[in-house]
Amino acid sequence: MLKDKVDFYSPVSLKSYNLDQVMRYQLDVLERLDPFTRRHSENVANLACRICEYLHCTQAFTVHCTICGYLHDVGKMFIPLKILNKPDKLTDEEYEIMKKHTTLGYNMCMKDVKLRPYALAALDHHEALNGTGYPNGITKKDIPYEAQIVRVADEYDAIVTKRRYTTHVNISETLKDLIKDAQPDPKFVALDQLSEKRKEGKINGLVLRKLFKVVIDDTLYEISGIMDYVKYLEQQIKRLEIIEGYQKKADNSNKEKTKNYYHEGMKLLFSEGENFDNYSQILEEYRTALADRNEMIKKLYNEIKIIKKLRV
Repeated sequence: MLKDKVDFYSPVSLKSYNLDQVMRYQLDVLERLDPFTRRHSENVANLACRICEYLHCTQAFTVHCTICGYLHDVGKMFIPLKILNKPDKLTDEEYEIMKKHTTLGYNMCMKDVKLRPYALAALDHHEALNGTGYPNGITKKDIPYEAQIVRVADEYDAIVTKRRYTTHVNISETLKDLIKDAQPDPKFVALDQLSEKRKEGKINGLVLRKLFKVVIDDTLYEISGIMDYVKYLEQQIKRLEIIEGYQKKADNSNKEKTKNYYHEGMKLLFSEGENFDNYSQILEEYRTALADRNEMIKKLYNEIKIIKKLRV
């Protein structure tokens, strides 16, 4: 069982599992990938690690699966950039070339003793439990558990980050009803498509359920960050409203001494860059920002409700 959790929002997250030492060599390999694939690989490693935590995997397996996430697409360094970065949908021939990244990555890992432990994840992360995947069409009993985890993380991030060559994206009638006429959120579309694949017997349902928890955690973390900023905005608004009140009292006074008294008080409350001429505008900007952030929080809580209504 895991004793410590990795905080991937912390700048020292990798050190929680000593991944900075274990992975230094493997991460060097990623330098040869295009920027999009490298970032995608980092995202998949992040998701795979956190899914493992919800699965209560051992620390050793979690480290192993995290590295598999980093290296799952390493074979793409051998795919022509004109195909990898093509802005339009790939042709059937181009898609067949793209699919070779699995065997190319496997061969590369097998030739390097330091990468060999992660070779099967590179090979099998597009295999399906029901045998409809590639490159070998193997079924659940032959697909390594780490590859099953990486596939779920991989497909989710590929849709959310809108990788151009992603094939048909399913949007169920249930999801259409939930999001009404709004532009479909990639997060919802990704989870919905993965749910459909789970129903078809392609991906591991338990792993997918843990991914849902990870996505909800991410959303709650985003809400937490916004709430921190809301508190800051509320403090600034309160301060500026006191200044506004002082100005009103100064305006209502006929005594110059009283006016000066309130003006001196206002000066003490001004922050850097604020003055008598601009504080009112700054106050309105803060009020607008506060309303926007509260609306964002409301939207994010609604996203969590939608995620929870999606069938896993």
